[in-house]
Amino acid sequence: MSEENKPQDVPAAADAVDAQAATAGDSLDAALEALRNDLETARQDVLYAKAETQNVRRRLEKDIADARAYAATAFARDILSVADNLTRALEAIPAELREDDKLKNLVAGLEATGREIEKVFGSHGITRIAATGLPLDPNQHQAMIEVPSADAEPGTVLQELQAGYMIKDRLLRPAMVAVAKQPD
Repeated sequence: MSEENKPQDVPAAADAVDAQAATAGDSLDAALEALRNDLETARQDVLYAKAETQNVRRRLEKDIADARAYAATAFARDILSVADNLTRALEAIPAELREDDKLKNLVAGLEATGREIEKVFGSHGITRIAATGLPLDPNQHQAMIEVPSADAEPGTVLQELQAGYMIKDRLLRPAMVAVAKQPD
């Protein structure tokens, strides 16, 4: 090689090195950008996983609280028939037999049992649904019959055929009622 060609080759070689460095720099920048994107995606995934975990924890806590609050629901439904039969038995005793000395203690015991059942219901959040004289509420009352009445507004509960109950804020059993309707 001649002296004239040598200075020209050095800039060409330098340009080639610069081109390779630029290509390597571009690939490093691209790799760095890809890693940044992967990191951001991983951060988002972690945030979503944390949020989902928190939601699952809240749902489980609510389910546990509901299970505690309403655990006695099936048993309460079953015991309502016992309370109904006790109430019917007390209502069936005529006034003259209530005063009889032989039956007075029996009646007092039945009445005490009725009060105890109501006390236990109250301690477990079981309350009786008010019905008579109120407008029919399909969320709490089940209309069994319609009775023509000039005295009451149509849709008003005239008589409670079977008591209804709530357990906390849930319906345990609707009140079965007779409802007023327009007279013919």
